[in-house]
Amino acid sequence: MQPAEAKKGATPEPPKDAILLVDDEKSLLEVFEAALSPLFEVTLATTAREADFLLQKKAYKVVVADHLMPGGNGMNFLVRAREEFPHMQRILVTGYMKPEMLLRSVNEAALFRYLLKPVSLPELVRVVQDAAKAHDASVAAQG
Repeated sequence: MQPAEAKKGATPEPPKDAILLVDDEKSLLEVFEAALSPLFEVTLATTAREADFLLQKKAYKVVVADHLMPGGNGMNFLVRAREEFPHMQRILVTGYMKPEMLLRSVNEAALFRYLLKPVSLPELVRVVQDAAKAHDASVAAQG
């Protein structure tokens, strides 16, 4: 028998860009996932350790990480991610950070952006879309 043919005339949708969301607040992760999943392939992690593991399994264009989490902070995770995956764009979500701490964080992790809680969902979607474009531009510039 022949393999099933794809519907004629139907153009396959291009694959969605993969992004990783890291936050210990599951309810917030679910809200972010609902906002982003129509546009992206979303993977969730509730700890920095879990996120480190996931980064070894798949290539992500963008990672969005909460700053304060039990068992390791998002900033340290993003610094490690920068070293290993320099093209992947990094976004930090934080409830509060002193300006000098924020400046250091932006520089050390080479953040694409930081977002202050409460994060507006339209802003989150726009920033992640911009970050995915920046990832593609970064890869294209190197290639």
